[in-house]
Amino acid sequence: MPAATHSTMNIAIEAKKSEGAERLLQVTIPVETVNEAKVKAARKIAGTVKLPGFRPGKAPLEMVMKRFGDAIKNEAVEHLVQDAYKEVLEREQLKVAAQPHIHDLKFEDGTPVTFDLHLELRPEVTLTRTEGFKVTRSQRVVGDDDVQAQIEQVREQRASWSPVEEKPIEGDQVTVLLATSEDDGAIPEGREYRIVIGGGQAIPGIEEVVMELSPGNTIERPVRWPDDFPDEAQRGKTKTVRVELTEVKRKSLPELDDAFAREVGDFDSIEALRTAVREDMQEGATREADAEVRQKLLDEIIGANPFDVPPSWVAQLVSGYAEAYKIPEEEHDRFAQGFRSTAERQVRRDMIIDTLAESEKLTASESDIDDKVTEMAGKQGVNPGQLYARLQKAQRLTDLERGITEDKVYAWLFARNTVE
Repeated sequence: MPAATHSTMNIAIEAKKSEGAERLLQVTIPVETVNEAKVKAARKIAGTVKLPGFRPGKAPLEMVMKRFGDAIKNEAVEHLVQDAYKEVLEREQLKVAAQPHIHDLKFEDGTPVTFDLHLELRPEVTLTRTEGFKVTRSQRVVGDDDVQAQIEQVREQRASWSPVEEKPIEGDQVTVLLATSEDDGAIPEGREYRIVIGGGQAIPGIEEVVMELSPGNTIERPVRWPDDFPDEAQRGKTKTVRVELTEVKRKSLPELDDAFAREVGDFDSIEALRTAVREDMQEGATREADAEVRQKLLDEIIGANPFDVPPSWVAQLVSGYAEAYKIPEEEHDRFAQGFRSTAERQVRRDMIIDTLAESEKLTASESDIDDKVTEMAGKQGVNPGQLYARLQKAQRLTDLERGITEDKVYAWLFARNTVE
């Protein structure tokens, strides 16, 4: 594109790349402006340095420029780039989404300053269609088997383990001293392991050996490592294994009776516990269905209103999830590849919600927040003012405000679309 002029710096701006939300611009600052910036920087430095034979700030400018040329150059180019960046944004009417990057900066005496400016722009989201979509809501009814499975999990958590003097069976927890032969055939001292038989903690061949033992006994036997063993170098190998079984513990589940219900919580009977579990699971199923139908509707709107998203926003979200999931540093790249599409969809979702909240004036007000805090306080049996202060101290008011805004946006969308 042809060079443009501006009354302030008279910089030239040339578009080198325009792809999605990214822009690459070459910026040229004319020699006259560069020289003015160098003189300005020299005067600033002259007022702070002392040269032999001159009082502070009284040395000739030419001498200061010669003596402190590098410092003057650095000072000048810093201000030139900052001012040029501001002018680019103003002249091109650009709204950036992230911190820009400067590449290929060239600054030689007697020549214009040039650099490439890499920008990510905040997209202008235009929602041309937000109505007339039809989505299906999942209907999940919690059955007796679901309730029983949940109660069984609670029983498992409250199970007790008692030593037995028998050969272990599946489900028993065993303590063993286990050693495997080295490459030269020698068998080192055993290391202690605690294993639940059938829990996948040991390879099947070793579990078979353990189940032949009674507490206090030892066996040495060749065991073949499975073909799908995680360590490829060990797959299919046969090694001599020495196993000493030191202890067997068997699990006992509590009886499903009224005493168990009272132990679990404030329930008079096992039937009261079943009723509470069913209600809780049904509420959970309803929340999942709500979240699913919301996502379906947003996916329809995303598909009908395509727009670019800033890559840095996606990368920032991926990085946040990697930190939350405690992904090791060496696994970050692989995690990012698998999670990027999900993160991009979430960025689009948030941008659509923000756009609708602004255009339809659906952003949570202070009154909305106060009403929500009062509702929450009533359920918790606490003073609303105290709860508000607690949420504010924990920095959770922003999340609360966001949740209210999203609820209002979805209510607006559901009123204009069909959910079957």
